[in-house]
Formats: sequence, C-alpha cells, structure tokens
Amino acid sequence: MIECCLQISFAKDRGLQEQLREVLVTSILAGRFIRDESLPSCRALSEQLKISRNTVSLVYESLCDDGYLISRPRSGYYIAPQYDPDYLSQEAPVELTQDIAHAPNWDNLFKNSPSQYPTIHKPSNWAKFEYPFLYGQPDANLFPMEKWREAARKITGNMHAHDWVHDLVDQDAASLLTQLRHHVLPKRGIIAQDSEILITLGTQNALSLVSQLLFDQQTTVGVESPVYLEAVNTFRLRTQRIIPHEVDEQGIILNEPSADCDFFYVTPSHQAPTGVSMSNARRKALLQQAIDHNQIILEDDFDSDTNIEQRPRPALKAHDNCGRVIYMSSLSKALAPGLRLGYIVASTELIDELRSLRRITYRHPPSYIQYQMAYFLSQGYYETFLRHYRENSAYRWSLLKGALDRYLPQCRYANTKATAFWLQAPEQINTELLAWRAAHNSILIEPGSNYFIGTHQPKCYFRLGFHAIAPEAIEPGIQKLSKIFNDVLNNQKK
Repeated sequence: MIECCLQISFAKDRGLQEQLREVLVTSILAGRFIRDESLPSCRALSEQLKISRNTVSLVYESLCDDGYLISRPRSGYYIAPQYDPDYLSQEAPVELTQDIAHAPNWDNLFKNSPSQYPTIHKPSNWAKFEYPFLYGQPDANLFPMEKWREAARKITGNMHAHDWVHDLVDQDAASLLTQLRHHVLPKRGIIAQDSEILITLGTQNALSLVSQLLFDQQTTVGVESPVYLEAVNTFRLRTQRIIPHEVDEQGIILNEPSADCDFFYVTPSHQAPTGVSMSNARRKALLQQAIDHNQIILEDDFDSDTNIEQRPRPALKAHDNCGRVIYMSSLSKALAPGLRLGYIVASTELIDELRSLRRITYRHPPSYIQYQMAYFLSQGYYETFLRHYRENSAYRWSLLKGALDRYLPQCRYANTKATAFWLQAPEQINTELLAWRAAHNSILIEPGSNYFIGTHQPKCYFRLGFHAIAPEAIEPGIQKLSKIFNDVLNNQKK
C-alpha cells in the first residue's frame, strides 16, 4: 500500500528532495499510512523511485525533525502518533444533503455585479502562443533573480533586526519610504515627505482606496477615451457618472462637460492605451481647469519606471502647487507585476484617511516585501535592472516598429516610445475578427473596442505589446499577422 502511495513522476525543474517531501507530507496529512507499519527503507524507496539513497535519507530525517515521522532504531521510520489515521479521522466531516429550495438567491443579494462590467480578456495560457504580442507580461528572463535572492537573505539574516515579521498595523516600512523619497520620486520631479506617501498593492488598489474614500453616487469623473478600462470599472463600483473625453496627439481634450466633473483620471506620461504623451499646454490647461472648478486630478503614472524616452516629461504632480493631484505609480510593473507593490503621493490629510481606510481593509501590504524592496533599491539593484530593462525595451520597440512599417503600413500609430503600440487599422477592419483569426494561428493581439467608453466604440483599433514575446519572434510574428490582416481586409471589401 505504502509503495503504491509513493509513485512519483519527478518534474525536472524542481528539486528531488522538495518533491519527495511534498508527496510524503501530503500522504501523511491525508492519513494514507498505516499505524505501526514502517515506511519503505531508504534503500528500498531510492531503488523504487530511482533516486539517490542519500536524498531519501535527508527527507526522512527532515520529517523527523519537524514531527511528522519518528525513527525507531533497527526498525525504520513510522508516522508520528498525532498523524495516526485513526486519530486524524476522529472528527470526520458531517455529510450534508444539499437543500436547494432554501439556498440563498445570490442574484438578489448582490448590490453590484462587477462580473458584468466589460473588461480586456487575456488568455491564462498566453505563454503557449508562438507570438504573444501581449501587454503587461514581462520577460521573466530579465528578472534579476540573484540580486532579489540576496535581498531576501539580507533581511532575514541574523545580523539584521527582523522587523518584517511584525504587524505594522497602519504604517509602512520606513526604509521603503526613504528609498521612494530619495531615489524614485525625484526622477519624476516630485518632492514628498513620509507623511505624504502610502504603499499599496499596486495601482489598481490605489484607485480602489481613493474611490472608496472620495466617491459617492453623485460623483462625476472625467476620463480619457480610450482608457484603462479597469480604472473605470473601479469607479463604477461607486458611481455611474463617467464622462469620456476624446484623446488626440496632445492628450486629453477638455470640453464643455469638463466643468461638471469632480475628478479627472488621466495617464499623462503615456496615455493608456494610445501611448500619447500629454503636451505641456494640455497639462497646464488641465491643472488650471482643476483650480477654476475645484476639481481633483488622479494621475496614474503607470510607466514611470518603464519609460524608454530619452527625456521624459516630469510627472503632472511635479507642477502641482495646490495639492490637487493625487499621484499613483508602481514599483513592480517592470520588475515583476506579481509583486503587486505601488504607492500614492498626496497631501498628508488625504494620506492619513487613506491609511485608516487601508488599515480596516487589509492593514498594509506584506512587510516582508516592503523591506526586501527597500534593500533592493538601496543597493542600486533596481536602478541597474531598470537600465537594462529600458535598453531591452528600446531594442524590442525598434524591432516591432520596423516590422510594422514593413508589413502593416496600412496601420497608423502615435510617434512616441510607449511600452506598447496602439494601432489604427482601416475602418473596414474588425479587429475582434482579426484577433480571433490571429489566435487560431498562435498570435495574440488585443482588439481595441473595449478600451472606448460611451456610444462610440470603433472596431478598427488594436494594441501590440512587445515584452511577452521573444525578440527574434517579433518580425516573423508581424509578417504572419500581415497575411491574416490582408485576408480579413480583402474579405471585408467583397
């Protein structure tokens, strides 16, 4: 029986000890081992699994150290008494017959239904596509694993205080705030105090906190269109009064309804998703608009660290001397989006309230990650990574630009070095159909209609990212896409 439980197909990308221990722990906790029956000997199990006897011995000893097994001299290894199957099954779960008639009607209980909001769908298996022109997924090979591990070792080493194990309640790691103030924000032209900074679980979380605190059903929010759709979805949880503003080559276009807005949500550095950089004239007009009409600006500087332009404009917040700009950005978008680490910069009064809201929502982002990122920044590793990242991004950008000019000259795009290409195809092209056809040829692109809000949702736009795809696959991918593009175009003309 035990031998049957321990049939393992070892994965090549994981350690043998790790995998064997995992199977043994799972089997012990599931009560699969018989009381007073010894586990296979080190020699027998090593021969059965075709692994080193020393590997088995080390795993057995580690499980003894952790109280899962006991070792009996000249007898072998046995499960510890507290993991006896009879002991584990003393309080078996009670089987309940499902009473459908008296089950709650969840549809009637929902006060909102976020699942019905339009969103940008990206397949979870995107990495299996041959040509994933997907935005928002980095090249994992660029991640500085050794430096990141060093940061982990340093903050957990005996020579350092283990502050990261503590509950910070409503505070943030002071070392991370220091690094933001001295090494991150000044590059965007922003000077701030610790009391003006709040660490968040990424920009999406920042938007959620701000809208919970400042929005109600009567709040009117002006947004760019096309727009980062998940920001709008966040706002819709609080208000349905969203006013779209068209975007041209200089950024957001203010209009007569702009005066009715309480807030503006903008992406001045590179407009999401078009990549347009808001001109200085438009920035001044927006700031003056906020003063004249008592409005607040939410600045999402999502590509603050990924900007590959030679001389990027300072943040809008850098020109705000009235405290009307709430600045949000990310520390993890380029490095590893899965870290979910961002921040808000705003007046102390607002940050205090946001901190209290965060406390009763989830207290604070994991302190371990905050301290690890602080060390990573303090040693210059983050800046070194960003330098290589920008060089690599500029190279990929040039490859994609060259391929687009060569194979898809029918498509127009903004002449700016953004972290993705927003393309306008001929009006007769339906990019949802194009994306569907492309996916069946192992090419991923993002159709653009869902980025528009309001009644005008053109079907001829699409977005191409260049970080998820291997550089050598960019040109052949666009060449292959151009054939599908021309087929769709020719069929539309018939």
